Amino acid sequence: MTLILSLIAVAGVLVVMRNESGARPAITLLVVIGVASLLFASATLALVLFATAAATAACGLPGFRQSWLTPRIFDLFKKVAPKVSETERTALEAGTVGWDGELFSGRPDWHNLLINRNTGLTDEEQAFVDQQCTTAIAMCNAWDVAVDRADLPPELWAFLKREKFFGMIIPKEYGGLGFSAKAQTAVLQKLAPNESLMVTVGVPNSLGPGELLLKYGTEEQKQHYLPRLADGREIPCFGLTGPRAGSDATSIPDTGIVCKGTFEGKEVLGLKLNFDKRWITLAPVATVVGLAFRMFDPDGLLGDTRDYGITCALIPRDTKGMDIGRRHCPIGSPFLNGPIKGKDVFIPLEYIIGGQDMAGQGWRMLVECLSVGRCITLPSGAAGAAAYAVGTAGGFTRVRRQFNTPVAEMEGVQEPLARIAAHAYIAQAAVNQTANMVDRGEKPSVPSAILKYHLTEYQRNVLTDAMDVHGGKAVTLGPRNYLGISFAGTAVSITVEGANIMTRSLMIFGQGAIRCHPYVLDELAAKDNDDIAAFDRAFFGHAGLIFGNAARAFTQALGLGRPEVPFDSASRRYAQGVARFSAAFGLCADAAMTTLGAELKMRELISARLGDMLSNLYLASMVLKHWYEAQPAEGEKEIMQYSLRLLLHRTEAALEEFLQNLPNRPVAVALRGITMPLGQRWDKPHDDTTRALARAISTDSPLRSRLLAGAWTTPGELGNANPVARYNALLADYPHAEDLYRKVTKAYAKGQLPMEALHPEQRVEAALQAELISEQDAEFMRRYEAEVLELLSVDDFPFDAFAHNKETVIEHNAA
Repeated sequence: MTLILSLIAVAGVLVVMRNESGARPAITLLVVIGVASLLFASATLALVLFATAAATAACGLPGFRQSWLTPRIFDLFKKVAPKVSETERTALEAGTVGWDGELFSGRPDWHNLLINRNTGLTDEEQAFVDQQCTTAIAMCNAWDVAVDRADLPPELWAFLKREKFFGMIIPKEYGGLGFSAKAQTAVLQKLAPNESLMVTVGVPNSLGPGELLLKYGTEEQKQHYLPRLADGREIPCFGLTGPRAGSDATSIPDTGIVCKGTFEGKEVLGLKLNFDKRWITLAPVATVVGLAFRMFDPDGLLGDTRDYGITCALIPRDTKGMDIGRRHCPIGSPFLNGPIKGKDVFIPLEYIIGGQDMAGQGWRMLVECLSVGRCITLPSGAAGAAAYAVGTAGGFTRVRRQFNTPVAEMEGVQEPLARIAAHAYIAQAAVNQTANMVDRGEKPSVPSAILKYHLTEYQRNVLTDAMDVHGGKAVTLGPRNYLGISFAGTAVSITVEGANIMTRSLMIFGQGAIRCHPYVLDELAAKDNDDIAAFDRAFFGHAGLIFGNAARAFTQALGLGRPEVPFDSASRRYAQGVARFSAAFGLCADAAMTTLGAELKMRELISARLGDMLSNLYLASMVLKHWYEAQPAEGEKEIMQYSLRLLLHRTEAALEEFLQNLPNRPVAVALRGITMPLGQRWDKPHDDTTRALARAISTDSPLRSRLLAGAWTTPGELGNANPVARYNALLADYPHAEDLYRKVTKAYAKGQLPMEALHPEQRVEAALQAELISEQDAEFMRRYEAEVLELLSVDDFPFDAFAHNKETVIEHNAA
């Protein structure tokens, strides 16, 4: 009986904890079982239960704890809680909390995610993607843009301006297109095969003067600049980073000193600027420069404030003292990027974005805009690049034959093909669903960091896998190489808009731990306001959450009490896996913050692993939402399950690494027993699914079509032929070609064809002469093989083609 009552007590407490029912149900349960134990079983067990009930009452009932416990905890908390700087506070307050907060809670409510259905693009937006975007990308020849010209062709510049590509975010009343965030991401995914084009269009519609003017500009500034930005009369850039201020943008040493000066022949109050900016996209051709600087008023010309802080201004290119026009050479793809310098540049105060009232508000302006822009531009480019890799790598590996078989049938090649497919699928779901959140009014600051880091890393890994399966075709640069330039340029995406190393190790969890946690921000606010009542509510609510997450993580890890989720049988277990790891993540996050305190800021490896858990859970949620809303194509169930298994495997691996490295080892041991009582359970995707995905993207399949739905798939023009369209055409003909390959190869093996017929073309002609195939089949194979050979071929150049200084060329074999 003692054992039975003990088990009932444990089970009952776990249920109360899981549901976060509060102290009263727990006390009642313990007292009732304690009385039963006293009457029918063990007095010792009854004593333990009564003592536990008393401790629960002391900590859980406000009337008891507020008299003595809360003040003592509050005093300790004020000593150990991390200090939040004004800069950090501004970043924390930027953006909104949505699904990321649900994941932090440990009990995600799927209704809050699924209620906002992604309804897709409007007819106008879809027409723009189908027509204008297709025209724009078809006007790009990667070799011409990156090597011969180092710029977009003039007719493309004119087209982009005429069709208002630079005004996607600008409302129609100011002459722009007024597109949704979903439309912006669709446009950038379509343009992604050419990074220079994608960046040129993406940057003016992301963090820059246009967005800052929309949100903070004066009406006069909006009326003047927005129509001109929309139609390309003005090309903007934004100068934030410099030699000593990269990812730590708040450390900018550029200054603006309030003083009097001459403007348009009159003496006015303004700013004398001195600045040195680097890595500024579109700077070489920009006509108007957004500039971030530190504003000072040492003589008190504006009032009592001496240091206003970071301020943003908009400065015409021809302003006296501005040194602009030189270029950097970004690795891989030389999009227009360069330095801007200024010495004693005088501007009137009216050049401040938003006018004088917005002096010193620059950091808040930037982080608020960044919370949206970072989840659109680079993640969309990464998703588009992944789709392009699906099209090219899948096609190439099917038509490239070795050992008389397509290399797509070799398992060593199938593994990277499956990864390419899954990363493309995850990336598309993540950018499209997060853009839908933006359109619903959210400013997802933490998800934007997740997407920026993980999707640009996906881009790097996808292109590496694509390069691997292409072999020599992709490592030999030239007009025929459709991957090499993009591959070389991946370093740009992982460096800009916050270096990926910093984003992973500091921003994702560091910002999310305070911003998204249900109670931490309230606890810190109570500390700052010395509000013990507010602290009591927040702290003990926090304590209840910790116990609840411990119970949920433990029971769900054992397969007990799995939550009800609104998903079908194909995806249900993965959603339950997300819920389980959400509880484990919430518990581990609280353990790290409690045991490390302010030191957690410096424990970047710990923070990074917690960030990895949160990120993979967020990405898995986006895949689940995409699956929930979509009409699945044939084969999509397999890629959905492959992707979710991969993400949950990575989540569990991050949890394992966190537990291995948490400095407080007794806490780590306890956490392992709670969160992984049966060890690691999520394996990598299985080989049979890998094979299925590889075959799907390397054949003319519904899944390949689904993954390429937002990509450039139409034939190009003139010298800008689209390799994806060419591979699609070959894959459509592949079944017939494969039948003929087998017939001819079998005939050769039997000695029915001349032994010197080694080339496919020779065997086709020999088979025709031997009347093994028809003239119609032979003509089909002539065309097919000619196209295959062209796509397999690489370029060569004159011996001295790559020497900028021809006089240095050595004539090695001169007579």
